[in-house]
Amino acid sequence: MRVTRIYTPAPLASDSRIILDEAATQHVAKVLRMQPGQMVVLFNGDGYDYPATLSEVSKKEVVAELGPSQPNELESPLTVVLGQVISKGDRMDYAIQKSVEMGVSTIVPLVSERCEVKLKGDREDKRLKHWQGVAISAAEQCGRAVVPSIEPVRSLADWFDYSQSCDLRLVLHHRTEKRLASLARPERLALLVGPEGGLSESEIAGAEAAGFLPAAMGPRVLRTETAPVAALALCQWLWGDGGQPGDYNP
Repeated sequence: MRVTRIYTPAPLASDSRIILDEAATQHVAKVLRMQPGQMVVLFNGDGYDYPATLSEVSKKEVVAELGPSQPNELESPLTVVLGQVISKGDRMDYAIQKSVEMGVSTIVPLVSERCEVKLKGDREDKRLKHWQGVAISAAEQCGRAVVPSIEPVRSLADWFDYSQSCDLRLVLHHRTEKRLASLARPERLALLVGPEGGLSESEIAGAEAAGFLPAAMGPRVLRTETAPVAALALCQWLWGDGGQPGDYNP
């Protein structure tokens, strides 16, 4: 039987006792309706799993007894920073959720010429908090013990500077014949994904002038929420942990 995974931002230590934070308490007691004696796995993003037994469960307080910590080895050797132009409705949620499942390290929401979503002030703060919650839920579901961070919204120009630390930076669009498999294996990868209407010609040119290489995943036009998932799947197979030893030799 699969053991429920619960994220908590609190410090965790082997063989200790912890009172869960409000969000985790609500999830355990009200959503899952768990009972004392049931097992959970707690994690806080430090890369370890903490198997625990629930000793007290009420609507106001949940107490867990932690056993020895266990290293979680599900993180990819490939560090991927995703620059995703913000999309409408639940498309951004989908892109974040699936990108976390595919092993992304950091997600940076972006604005561009054709971005139809305008976020400022409190509205931006609420969306960032919501997106971080989506990332947490995805990490719980897929078994990761590291939660990718959702960075503040940036312009493309700021993103170009932000991603300078990556040794390979790609702008994805279908109007190029350059394929991912033709590129050398990176350690840190930056992916730039445009909005529903795509990046403009001037934005693509600006990305290339900033050191981004154009790359395509085929001749078809992918939706903005599909593109990062498809790209991450290919990148993990080529350079991360998605393939088998010997599948690919750069």
